[in-house]
Amino acid sequence: MKILIINGPNLNLLGKREPDVYGNTSFEEYFSGLQQTYKDCELSYFQSNHEGALIDKIHEDGFTCDGIVLNAGAYTHTSVALHDAIKAVTTPVIEVHISNIHTREEFRHKSLIAAACKGSVVGLGLLSYELAIDYFLKAGKAI
Repeated sequence: MKILIINGPNLNLLGKREPDVYGNTSFEEYFSGLQQTYKDCELSYFQSNHEGALIDKIHEDGFTCDGIVLNAGAYTHTSVALHDAIKAVTTPVIEVHISNIHTREEFRHKSLIAAACKGSVVGLGLLSYELAIDYFLKAGKAI
């Protein structure tokens, strides 16, 4: 199974940025652990602080991989373009957030991408990514 993880703006600072909210582990460290945990799965990772680059990556891989795990960061709450990119591809997308967006500032409570996604996992720390991957692995076996 081929799964792509896409992280949006400021997630390149995991391990440094607001450790009380996001923890002390960099995503690169965490991703290495994911690769060890999911050895039978082809995991790839992309991060950008630029909305257009995220859209381009969804377009590039959104017809060839089995699942996309997307943490769009702040673009979750502002990007109709990401919503449209997700709807334009055939690969299912799971929205993930490390923090619980519903307990943070009010402007973070609404996700503009959620309606285009297969589902969402929020507020469970980095475990959110694993739960999304597990969904794709279990759903793939059920098909």
